[in-house]
This record gives sequence, structure tokens and C-alpha cells, in this order.
Amino acid sequence: MPRLLIIAASSYLLGSIPFGYLLVRIFRGEDVRRSGSGNIGATNVSRTSPVLGILTLLLDALKGSAAVLLTYRFSGRMAGGVKPYLPMAIAALFAVLGHMYPVWLKFRGGKGVATGLGSFLVITPIATLGALGIFVLVVAIFRYVSLGSIVAVGSFPLLVAPGALAHGATSTLVIMSSTSLLIVVKHHENIRRMLTGTESRLGAKHA
Repeated sequence: MPRLLIIAASSYLLGSIPFGYLLVRIFRGEDVRRSGSGNIGATNVSRTSPVLGILTLLLDALKGSAAVLLTYRFSGRMAGGVKPYLPMAIAALFAVLGHMYPVWLKFRGGKGVATGLGSFLVITPIATLGALGIFVLVVAIFRYVSLGSIVAVGSFPLLVAPGALAHGATSTLVIMSSTSLLIVVKHHENIRRMLTGTESRLGAKHA
């Protein structure tokens, strides 16, 4: 139990590093929370600076990967060289929670897509790449980044389920599905805007 608490706490702290906020503050002298959607994630940062948006995406994904990789090293390999999937899934969950609710910004953070991507890519790369492909396809058709994120993240548990159930990793599947659900729920404002026709499309010009 203490080991899992250490994993959860360290993953939360890693995930709570607000790269988008820091990059815009350092390089533009602005508070990204006061522009666009007010989000600290890559999509909103890119409205201020495309370069900083890409850098935010990479760093947010990297902190998720780092949390899971550190957990892997900390937990060690199980018998037969099997990865400790349950602790890694817990690390992914808390890294995403850290991004969503960073203590440094009064628990007002991002939506967790990039951090979830980085985390899941280490745990189950094939399913994650499949979800990434779904994201690209949905965005290409509908030009809504938020819709692509929602559909990709929502489909992720379905992509993971066959392998997880075949190996008896039900607890891991439940945690990863819960992480996906949290990310989808965090898009509630985007869902509302899509329903009212006010959500911004990719490539649309802003007044």
C-alpha cells in the first residue's frame, strides 16, 4: 500500500507541472488562462503561439510517459518479465489528475489528453496508436480537435479491453477506462459548444 501511495503522489506531482502556463508566461509574458478557452493545454496555447503549442503538447505527453516509466522502474519486473500493469495504470491516472487539477494553479488545469496519450503509449502502445489514428480521422472529417479527442479517448478502453481481459487484467482495464472517462468528462464545455454550434473548427479564423 505505501508503494502505491508513493506512485500516486509522485505521478500527481509530475502531472501537475503546468508546462503550457509556464511556457506562455516565460516567452510571452502572458497568462494563457486569460485568453481563448482559458485552458493551459496545447490547443489553447497554440492560439497564442503555434510553436509553444507544439512544445506544450510534447512536454505534457512526456510527463505522462515519465510517470509511468518511473513507476515501471520503481516496481520492477514481475515474474516472467511481465510489466507491472496495475501500478503503471495508477501512475497514468494520477498523472492525468495532476494535469487536470494542479495544486500550483489552484486546481485549475487542462483536460489531460496529451498527458493521457504519453501515459498510455508506454503501457499499451498498439491500442494508443489505434486511438491516435481515430483522432486524426475524426479531426480530418469534422475539423473539431475536441471531437477527435473525445472519440479517440472514448474508444481507447474498447481497444484495450480484448488484451486486458485475455490476460485477466480487469483491474488495470477499470483504471484505464476511468482515466479515459475523466478526460471525456473534462470536455463537457466543448460538448456543449458543439451542440450549440459555437465550437471552433480547426483552421477557422478568429475575429
